[in-house]
Formats: sequence, structure tokens, C-alpha cells
Amino acid sequence: MARVQVVNPQTATGEAKSLLDAVQAQLGVTPNFIRVLANSPKALEGFLGLYGALGSAKVDKPTQERIALAIAEGNGCQYCVSAHTAIGRGAGLSNQEMALNRRGSSSDSKAAATVAFAKALNSNLGEITTAEFDAARNAGLTDGEIVEVISVVALNIFTNILGKATRIEIDFPKVDLFDTPARAAA
Repeated sequence: MARVQVVNPQTATGEAKSLLDAVQAQLGVTPNFIRVLANSPKALEGFLGLYGALGSAKVDKPTQERIALAIAEGNGCQYCVSAHTAIGRGAGLSNQEMALNRRGSSSDSKAAATVAFAKALNSNLGEITTAEFDAARNAGLTDGEIVEVISVVALNIFTNILGKATRIEIDFPKVDLFDTPARAAA
């Protein structure tokens, strides 16, 4: 059960209502994650702003989903693994590819380097080695793409923390984590 109220789009008011209506109009659904985030219209606005800006990033949508899967698995967020598996399918990723992504790799060499870089950023809270940074650069990532990957990682860390802390009810086809973190049952 969620620890924070899930805002009902039909009864929401003010800025929360406007933002929820915009998400519904764009996606055709309003995921529970967005409905929990709507408790703070400013937090929802900030999330939607960065998410929207990254929609036209040089790092393409399939690779952003690969990153999201690696970060969600690494942080043990079942809501986000479930959500990004569904979104990843919509972005053209196969089940086999997404399994690789969740482990921090890819069948595509540039995507593999990008996902490995993202996983290192997440695992070390940004304190990556020169070798990890150079591997991303050697795979062809530009300075702009490196900053975009860092932004995608940060956005996904935010969603993972929100999902886990509030225990959002999963409203996507449920996907089990590879390894359940010890604190998840607490």
C-alpha cells in the first residue's frame, strides 16, 4: 500500500489538476507514479520539465530506456523496472535486450558503453573513475551526450527513490527484480 496519497485526477484541483490533465492527454493514462508526484505540483512540474526536455536529447529514447532499466534494477525499484519494461517495449527493445540493460549492458556496442557509464554513475553516486569516463568517450559519446546521460541517471534516481520511499502500487505489468534488496521487505 502506498505511503502517500495517490491523487485522483478527477478530484484534483488547481495546478495539480492541470498537470495531471496534460499527462493524461499526452499518454492516454495517468500512471500512479505521476499521481503520487502530483501531491507536490512543483515537484511534478520539475519532473515533467526535465523529462520533456530529454525527449529531444541526442541520447535517443531506446537508450534512455536502457539507462532507466539499469538504474531501476541497480536501485531495486520494482515499480520503475516494471514501468520501464513496458515503456522499453514501446521503444522497440526486446526482452533479451532489456535483460542485458538491467544488468548494465546492451547488445549494441555504443549503447553498452552508455549503459555501463550510467550504471557506474549510479553505483558510485557520480564518483566514477577516469577509465569509466574514458570508456564512454571512446564509445563516441560527446560532451553533450555525457551530460544528457548524467541527466537521465539523475532523473531515474529521483523516480526510484520516490517509488521505493512511497511504495507506489505498480500499475504496469509487474516485473520481478533480479535480486530483491534486503530492505525491500521492511
